[in-house]
Amino acid sequence: MLTTIKTRRSVRQYKEIIPKNADIKKILEAGRWAPSGLNNQPWRFLIVKNKGVINAISEFTKYSKVIKGAPVLILVFLDLKASYNRDKDLMAIGASIQNMLLMAHSLKLGACWLGEILNKKEDVRKFLKLDKNLELMAVISLGYPVKKKLKSNRKPLQALLINSALPLF
Repeated sequence: MLTTIKTRRSVRQYKEIIPKNADIKKILEAGRWAPSGLNNQPWRFLIVKNKGVINAISEFTKYSKVIKGAPVLILVFLDLKASYNRDKDLMAIGASIQNMLLMAHSLKLGACWLGEILNKKEDVRKFLKLDKNLELMAVISLGYPVKKKLKSNRKPLQALLINSALPLF
C-alpha cells in the first residue's frame, strides 16, 4: 500500500483514450467506501465524458487546459441534505477523493484533484442545472497518462513532527 501511495502523482496530461466504464466504476466504489462521520456518506459523484460539457466546465477555472485534456471528469459534491457536520463531512470527502486517486493509480490511470474551480462552484452548479443542495467540492480529471516520469518531493518526517513538552512517546 505504501508503494501505491508513494508512487501516485497528479497527472495533468492524458491520452485521448476514454477509460473503461468498469474502471470508472471501481474508482467510484473506492470513493464510496471512504469513512464518514455517522456513516452519512455525504459525497455525490457526477461523471462527465461529453467533450462539449468538459470544454464548458473548463471555462470555470484557470486550469482549463487540464480539464479540456481529460477524457473523463468526476465532479465531487457535498450533499447538504446528507450533511450533519461540515468539518467532518469535508474531511470525509477528502478521504473519498484520496481513495479514488489511489484506485485510479492502481488501475494505471492518471488523475488530478482540481480545487481552484471552487472559486466558481456556484456557476458550475447552475451550468449543470443541479439542485442547490449539491455543493461542488472538487473536480477530478481522469484518463490514461501521457507517459512521463513524474517526480515529487516530501519534507523529511522529522520536519513534520510537533515537539511537545509532554512525554508523548
